[in-house]
Amino acid sequence: MSSILLTILVVALLVVLTVFFQKQRRIIEELRQAREELQLEESRVFDFLHGLGTAFSDDLHLADLHRLIVEGAMRILDAHAGALYLVDRPGKLLLPTFLSPGCPPLIEVPKSILQQSSTNPSALESFIRLHPVKRGDGLLGMVWEKQEPVFLSSSDYDSRLESLKASTSQIDSVLVAPLLYGNQNLGVLAVANEPMSTPFTAADFIVFQSIVEQSAFALCNAMVYSEAAEKRRIDRDLDVARDIQRILLPAAPPEIPGYQIAGINIPASQVSGDYYDYIPVSDSRYGIAIADVCGKGVAASLIMAMCRSVLRSVARLNTSAAQVLHQVNRQLYPDIREDMFISMAYLIAEKSSENLILARAGHDAPLRYQASTGSVEKVNPAGMALGIDSGNVFDRVTADCTIRLERGDCLILYTDGVTEALDFNGIEFGIGRLIEVIKESANESAQAIVARVTEKVKAFVGNNPQTDDITLVAIRKI
Repeated sequence: MSSILLTILVVALLVVLTVFFQKQRRIIEELRQAREELQLEESRVFDFLHGLGTAFSDDLHLADLHRLIVEGAMRILDAHAGALYLVDRPGKLLLPTFLSPGCPPLIEVPKSILQQSSTNPSALESFIRLHPVKRGDGLLGMVWEKQEPVFLSSSDYDSRLESLKASTSQIDSVLVAPLLYGNQNLGVLAVANEPMSTPFTAADFIVFQSIVEQSAFALCNAMVYSEAAEKRRIDRDLDVARDIQRILLPAAPPEIPGYQIAGINIPASQVSGDYYDYIPVSDSRYGIAIADVCGKGVAASLIMAMCRSVLRSVARLNTSAAQVLHQVNRQLYPDIREDMFISMAYLIAEKSSENLILARAGHDAPLRYQASTGSVEKVNPAGMALGIDSGNVFDRVTADCTIRLERGDCLILYTDGVTEALDFNGIEFGIGRLIEVIKESANESAQAIVARVTEKVKAFVGNNPQTDDITLVAIRKI
């Protein structure tokens, strides 16, 4: 009897041990599988972050980064679809930036589009890819507006998911979160699973929010990187434009018997809206021009290049400065915006002659220094700026003016960048200071006059930034 009892006890112990070991084996296998899944998930996350990092390069394309974000999120979460919507420049709309192939609509679709898609599947795809989302509009607009992530699953009834299901049967669960970085709301990232896929879990939702956080960081940095790269490209283009504009300015003054001539242009930025030129009119005459476009930067420099071309085309063999300006105005007027104009002074100098023929198109009045009296006076003939009137009024008010220069006399042409140069206290250099500098240097060469005025203006301004282009031309009778 005792041996039977002992046998029963041994068998029972063996059964218990067998069940225990089997249970332990299952636990160990489950732990091993969980570990492998965790390692796989870590690998996917690492690959995702690595992909975001390698996306930044000199040839970064934002479209590639957008694709990496969506495809990376889908791969990590084993999602069947994903979409990235980013805020437009005004900040008023979400724009579909990247949608995975076959992505179901995450927005409400009009019945008319759904009816069309039954016979033309591309109608639905086109609507989704072209339809922006307003703030608070539908699931995506709500997440963008409230800046809160959302996890929707068919296991939990939610009217927002049911609204999406009205447009498609391909959604069973969806994760949506705003792309927030600092105080910037960049857009929305979403992933979705279809009914035949494994539904998202609460753990997936946590992982998804980490993906969104890293994606927002990458997008913000990409925008800064892209803007910096674009600025470098613009700077290179402006450097080229500056070099071209410098070529358009005179390399050296003309040699006109009886005269010394010097000029300078100092742009306030990389390109200038000021201009001066020496134009051979005939074997014995030269045209001398100075001009200033209303405005600064690239637009002003383009207008000035156009003005130079027109001026040179009409100046040849024309001995009337006013007639030249009449023709320039008529050609430029149709192409100049209403809020822009050009001021110009144009004169014609003749070899060994004491007379200059001047016409003024609304430009600052030239200053004439008379050696016999040591005085400086404005030469102020009537005239209006180029580009304001089609020609009827312009031609009536813009006429030739003869200026006689005796030996030692000077005529100074300048733009308002000289007289309106500001010091640290906001005080202008002014016409009075310019006249005093001319008096001090008039007995020297034309080049010395230009150099002295430029030096005095720079000393007056000091470290205050130059706010306007500075252009000077000195004509001295010898």
